[in-house]
Amino acid sequence: MVPLQQRINAFTTLGEQLGRLTKEKSEAYHTLIGTANAHNGWFTEENIVFALENWSSALTQKNLTLWTDKYSFTESVPKTIAIVMAGNIPLVGFHDFLSVLISGNHIQAKMSSSDAILLTHITKLLTTIEPSFKKAITFTKEKLENFDAVIATGSNNTAKYFDHYFNKYPNIIRKNRNSVAVITGKESKEQMEALADDIFRYFGLGCRNVSKVYFPEEYNLDHFFNAMFSWKEVINNHKYMNNYDYNKAVYLMSNIKLLDNEFMLLKEDEGFSSPISVVMLERYTTLSEVQSKLTMQAEHIQAVVGDCGMENEVGFGVAQTPTLWDYADGVDTLEFILAL
Repeated sequence: MVPLQQRINAFTTLGEQLGRLTKEKSEAYHTLIGTANAHNGWFTEENIVFALENWSSALTQKNLTLWTDKYSFTESVPKTIAIVMAGNIPLVGFHDFLSVLISGNHIQAKMSSSDAILLTHITKLLTTIEPSFKKAITFTKEKLENFDAVIATGSNNTAKYFDHYFNKYPNIIRKNRNSVAVITGKESKEQMEALADDIFRYFGLGCRNVSKVYFPEEYNLDHFFNAMFSWKEVINNHKYMNNYDYNKAVYLMSNIKLLDNEFMLLKEDEGFSSPISVVMLERYTTLSEVQSKLTMQAEHIQAVVGDCGMENEVGFGVAQTPTLWDYADGVDTLEFILAL
């Protein structure tokens, strides 16, 4: 096993290379973007670049050191961690991949068919930078076996299967989660436009996308819709447009009341999970009322966006740029791995 600092150095170099890739736009860049987009139409160039730039910004010597300094690393015999990855947004499984390798352990990964191109490319870059990682990384399409622990991410339905299949191993099983925003009416125009990023980035497919917004009883929704227009071009993506048209038709045929700005639908609903192009709306009287609801539903919520003092609140516009120590579902992945 190579020393921790050497592992940090390798990922720092990877971050630098990802930054150059998005800036120089070489033939390799165009090939990667084109192949990933052809494989999954939701992975547009804009969204792939956004993901690559985020990881480039995260993978710095400073960030990696700040992150790993919080833990105690022992140079023991490497464990093999099986990872079942989701594929809803570009590189959604990379944090688990990083956590296993930075901890000095081995990864046996089953990638989602929806997001296999980007991680395969990044793995080639990483193993060129640090060849010792080659023996620590295994990708498989077959049954996972001969592992010590598992991290599996999927839907509520697949989580039942994961619970049954992996219950005899130390595990982290992730289910569906959604993010919400809490509006007070005191937000600036810039904050509201940043909220549009939190809603529309990745077409709303990520668990950190805001799918539900809480508004005060007397809030004028024109302010909200005006801010959303910074993302009006989203309707030009045919996959998004098809979902918008379909959901609108289904709701109208069911006589469900909607607010519609011709590229998104606002639906009054107490739920959190919304179809593509739809955002749930709920009115509130007091912020304490909202906090109470969020506390009761904490297991369904990934992030709370706002500027009003909610627990675990994140600022407007940063929901899709988590730090290395912002863990999915609030479960410390690195601590879990190091405790094995």
